[in-house]
Amino acid sequence: MREDIWGGAVAARRLTEGASLRDVLDAADPRAWLALDAGTRSWLAPGLLPTRAEVDGRRTWLSAFRGPEALAEPRLALALCHHDGRVREAALGPAARCPAVLPLVVVRTADWAAPVRERAQEVLRAALDPDTARTLAPLILLVGRRGRGAFGVGLLDEVLRRAPREHLAPLYTHPDRAVRRFAYRLAVEEGHFSPAELARAAARDTDPVVQDLCAEAALAAVPEDGVSDDVLELLLTARGPRVRSAGVTALRRAGRPDRAERFLADRSGLVRACARYVVRQAGRDPLIWYRRRCADAGDPALPPGAVAGLAECGERADGGLLWAMLGHPAPGVRARAVAGLRALDVTDVKRLRALLDDAEPGVVREATLALLPSAASLDDGWLMERLAAGRPRHTRVAAFRLLDACGGLVRLRAAAALLDDPDVRLRRWAGQSVQGWHMTADVPPGSVEVGELLDRGRHLFSEYVLKRRKWEAGIGG
Repeated sequence: MREDIWGGAVAARRLTEGASLRDVLDAADPRAWLALDAGTRSWLAPGLLPTRAEVDGRRTWLSAFRGPEALAEPRLALALCHHDGRVREAALGPAARCPAVLPLVVVRTADWAAPVRERAQEVLRAALDPDTARTLAPLILLVGRRGRGAFGVGLLDEVLRRAPREHLAPLYTHPDRAVRRFAYRLAVEEGHFSPAELARAAARDTDPVVQDLCAEAALAAVPEDGVSDDVLELLLTARGPRVRSAGVTALRRAGRPDRAERFLADRSGLVRACARYVVRQAGRDPLIWYRRRCADAGDPALPPGAVAGLAECGERADGGLLWAMLGHPAPGVRARAVAGLRALDVTDVKRLRALLDDAEPGVVREATLALLPSAASLDDGWLMERLAAGRPRHTRVAAFRLLDACGGLVRLRAAAALLDDPDVRLRRWAGQSVQGWHMTADVPPGSVEVGELLDRGRHLFSEYVLKRRKWEAGIGG
């Protein structure tokens, strides 16, 4: 926000020099208008506008706003952002005749001064037509988040509801997701879309709120005794998991629970959970399906979602199936198998440790998570070897993460070894680890090695803090 205010102050200064609004800010960016409003008050050149010190009497200095040409557009914009509420209020009259500053009128509808706020609301109500509403919608919705910003949102809703439905069309694909949410919510309430159109909108939009809104509306708009095929297909084939999950849940209502089985292995956990619900409601046990699907650990067509689903609803006895998948050629299957073993609390430190050398980062990441609770029992020398610069980066990261979790002298050795590493992120992480290191009970007091390792990180400490760390470790001098 500080950068925004600074940018607004720069824009204000340029306006005092005669630059036009379109030259100093992006009129389509709602945050630019808020920045100008805040920036103008943070800096305003003396002598720019009539003030009490320049003109004797309030009536005289406010008379500058009575004529439509008394202030040019740049100075009118600055007047609307002035720190004196009487100046802002007086500027609203000419602003009604200057469309270029209408965004600042929107800002003033949430003004903290009631007279300014009420006058701005009158001006905006008179000026807002369907075309202007579409242009100002992003700013109105942004200002609407403020404590006194509800008026603009209510007026926008009122104007767009009265407008022909085609006026909303550009808002459905607006880059501002708040605008899309508003437009779709209004369209749903007004019944502008058929169920198939709503399902298509849910599948197309990338915003989760719009996806949920349109998917739920599509299903609510169809008869209670079934769901049409076109609506179901659009939902079930959508890329967004929230939309697919809505479609899968609707399979029960449509009387087609058999189709839910194919979604038991979906890549999304939410979709898998909905599929299990539908399958159970049909009187079947999804766990049986998962066990049968995962029985062949070498099946090249085995989807990772099936492995994840087995762990989500399986038992510890299913660990045998998951162990068998650690040699599967697909990295996604191996990663999900390791994650499943961790979820079922079936771990073998020795077997999982070998996975730190896996070629796939996802597998190594899951193995690391499973080994973290047992980090202190690992061979720190073996892990230190994997910090070598020639190792793959994901292996080095995993090794350091486990060594760091060991604490004590092991942690300090590992961090000190990476203080000069060419990998910037690893080097920074190691430096933070050294800075946060403190003496623990398993480190012998007065250790010469501790002193040498702390000295390697001398550049990370002030002299006082370094001396304090050494004192804690029982190292004098």
